[in-house]
Amino acid sequence: MIDDAKRWHIVRARDPHPQPAFVYGVRTTGVYCRPGCASRTPRRANVVFFDTPAAAEAAGFRPCKRCRPHDASAAARHLQAVEKACRLIETADTAPPLAQIAKVVGVSRFHLHRLFRQVVGVTPHEYARAWRSGRLARHLAAGEPVSSAVFAAGYGSGARAYADAAGMTPGVRRRGGRGERIAYITVDSALGWVLLAATERGVCAVELGDDPAGLELALRARFPGAQLVEDRDRLREWARQLVEHIAAPHADPALPLDIRGTAFQASVWGALRRIPLGQTATYTQIAAAVGRPTAVRAVANACAANPLAVLVPCHRVVRADGGLGGYRWGLQRKRALLGREHDRGTPSQEDSD
Repeated sequence: MIDDAKRWHIVRARDPHPQPAFVYGVRTTGVYCRPGCASRTPRRANVVFFDTPAAAEAAGFRPCKRCRPHDASAAARHLQAVEKACRLIETADTAPPLAQIAKVVGVSRFHLHRLFRQVVGVTPHEYARAWRSGRLARHLAAGEPVSSAVFAAGYGSGARAYADAAGMTPGVRRRGGRGERIAYITVDSALGWVLLAATERGVCAVELGDDPAGLELALRARFPGAQLVEDRDRLREWARQLVEHIAAPHADPALPLDIRGTAFQASVWGALRRIPLGQTATYTQIAAAVGRPTAVRAVANACAANPLAVLVPCHRVVRADGGLGGYRWGLQRKRALLGREHDRGTPSQEDSD
């Protein structure tokens, strides 16, 4: 059994498959829902928890028409539909259209689009684009010629591959960023030194460390072929926003991001960005949120590979027992970030209708 405090945390994290399962009722509406319901999060004072739908109905609550908590098989069917859609996208030679995926899965394309975004965190089109980009990166890393890798990854033309490569052409990606210009700035913060690097598309790296020289060396190791240029004038405002957020967390900084990773990493990083300020989620909850409930270890690896400290808040992921788990930039920094965010966490949203 889990206590109500942990249940509320699960509701706030929108984990659709908590263990053990439960439902929650909202006193102001008389409706009860699953923890993963897409409706607005109610105020904690208006929420009451029940072990089963029958207990909620016995207390006078009626089932939500959106998440259908009284249908025990609905959540499993939804997850199976999304998982099947993911496999179709991943195994197709070219990205299939949404209508074709929906026909194979057996639901309407509008329903599939909503379910996919709710479970995975991105649209089927975005998932397909990220998956192809990741597949292209793997072919290039294996040493294949660019022309062969482009078509092996499922692209019909090099132009489409360039558009999907998050600002880095396939040839540049294989050469460790050779020929690309990456601007960077190092600034002091409440957590030590911070390096922020950006391409023309947005921030591509945020690193935390003890000295500027070490951070610059790490950036050069990540992009050994790129032209790295310190550009304090261009990046000063972005760095200021980041440093202010670290010192006194508020809404996450709305900076343009140039995130580069595999399709799975992209889905995990997207889920991390949806964890509310002042809240945490477990690796298991993130795995469920991206439609891979058994991929807990892979989620942990994706968190460890996160290239954007703070902006992609992997520090908000903790172990199921409440322990901090790991943190690439040091547990002391993770503890400090969580402490500040907990003290300044945003209030709950208004009650759902």
